[in-house]
Amino acid sequence: MRKSFFIVIRLYTIGIWYFHMTRGYNETDVKFRLIKLLRSSKTGISGVKISQKLGINRVTMSKYLNKFAAEGTITQENIGNLNLWFVDEDIEELTFPDDYFIVQEKFLSNVIDCMEKPVYNIIKNCINSKAKMDKIITEIILPTIPQIQKLFDDGKIGKSEQQIMTGIIANSIQMITHNFNHSKSEKNIIILSADPESLLVSEAAGAAFRSQNWNVFSIGDMSSSIDVLFDLELRKLLSKIWKLKKGLMIILIFSQSEEGLKFFSDSFYSVKEKSENNLFIVLSGKTGKKVKIKADLSTSKLEDMLQWSNTKYENL
Repeated sequence: MRKSFFIVIRLYTIGIWYFHMTRGYNETDVKFRLIKLLRSSKTGISGVKISQKLGINRVTMSKYLNKFAAEGTITQENIGNLNLWFVDEDIEELTFPDDYFIVQEKFLSNVIDCMEKPVYNIIKNCINSKAKMDKIITEIILPTIPQIQKLFDDGKIGKSEQQIMTGIIANSIQMITHNFNHSKSEKNIIILSADPESLLVSEAAGAAFRSQNWNVFSIGDMSSSIDVLFDLELRKLLSKIWKLKKGLMIILIFSQSEEGLKFFSDSFYSVKEKSENNLFIVLSGKTGKKVKIKADLSTSKLEDMLQWSNTKYENL
């Protein structure tokens, strides 16, 4: 009887271990809980204690700790015989949606001052505070881009300063993009800009769509491809990345000029076949009443693009 009891206990322990080893963890959730735990201690916490407190096996927890340390979220210190973990001093807990406006002001101010580290800390803190990724784009990053352009247009900053600032914004967008590795094969979108001025906005849109599990093909500034052969190039691209024509394919164009929008719209409709009911074009830019430009959706708001695209996918 006693032997059977110990066998049951042993099997239960193995079962608990196996559960923790095989279950899937949400990385963002683990990071959030870890930061909250480490904030509760001023003297640091050991990896073993962290593992116990969060209910995650030591091997998996060790991998998370090393990853978050490499990102700069947490730091490790050797005190005597103990290896203790602390939250990085720059990590700040934010509350959303209340803090979006405050964070946007700080983000803009630090970008204008060309302060890279504070800017990246803001994005890091937003991610660690469980802000929605698409909202970081639409509420914090996107409003900054035209303000930097206006400073340049008004002669308040030079070209070199503008380049540094746009580079910082581009890196911030990449920080968000690196948090996603899952996309649905049925949700496809090609994103391009018709001019260099629209490139940063198109990159921001790509990150926002990736945050909602879209399979994004970002091809950057295509102003050099505005010629009579582009429709052939577009047809070749579609046959390569959407050859089975499964699910949805959207082509999203950003342009500062009507000419750019019209060119890519005309190229799209010369390529689209009647049977391709799940192939759409979205245009983002200013269009006048005199020039008729055909599109499935024309808007300057990224939120509208996301909502419209997801609705199209849901209605497949």
